[in-house]
Amino acid sequence: MPTFGKLTVGISVFSFATFQLFFHFLSSWLSNHLTPGFSKLNARQKIEWNSRIVSTFHALLVGSFCLYILWFDDAVNADPIWGDPFFVKINVAITSGYLISDLLIIIWYWKAIGDKYFVTHHVAALYAYYYVLGEGLLPYFGNFRLLAEFSTPFVNQRWFFETLGYRKSSAANMLNGIMMTIIFFIVRIAVMPTYYGRMLSAFGTEAFHKLDLGPQCAWIISSVLLDIMNLIWMLRIAKGCYKVLHLWITQTDKTQKKT
Repeated sequence: MPTFGKLTVGISVFSFATFQLFFHFLSSWLSNHLTPGFSKLNARQKIEWNSRIVSTFHALLVGSFCLYILWFDDAVNADPIWGDPFFVKINVAITSGYLISDLLIIIWYWKAIGDKYFVTHHVAALYAYYYVLGEGLLPYFGNFRLLAEFSTPFVNQRWFFETLGYRKSSAANMLNGIMMTIIFFIVRIAVMPTYYGRMLSAFGTEAFHKLDLGPQCAWIISSVLLDIMNLIWMLRIAKGCYKVLHLWITQTDKTQKKT
């Protein structure tokens, strides 16, 4: 039976409260001071704007911590299933607090930002993190999934540009779109062989057999489900990037012909 330590619970609760505060108060205050266009948005747009601001902050925080663990946490890297999960638990606790906060926001403001894919993503992630936090299992794999967060700021920035009225062919929008496609591919798609390679190498080992059926199912099912969604999102992003590049090339050709 998973047991959640006081530190884990405390960090998760603090994370939840912090992201709620950020969404309801800090985001609007910061946006009003930094972006004149924020005051011109309608109520529905402001809800999504604040949600994405919080999402970007969370992504940068846990993504950076994730890299630190992958580079410097020898215990977790040496034993991906049973390695000392102290730092991973902290990072996953922060993420769990965010995911619960975001789920409540999505449900409460469903008409404005409701999305079944995000709900599925959050539930699948929380299902897997339940075992990381409760039993300290699979720390390497739980932390590795957080690499994906590095693509989030670029995805959000695309929405910010479009909402503020930037043309799709603008330099800022195109640069962000290209970076979004590249980073999304690197941290969500290109890393799949590494992730599943470590997973396959663990199958059949003593460490793997020590896991109960519950953690094994949570590990495998959530990983496959999340990566199916990543592939679907990658396809959508690649199509969007192609359209933007095609538009830019077409406009460049017309300009050159006129001159």
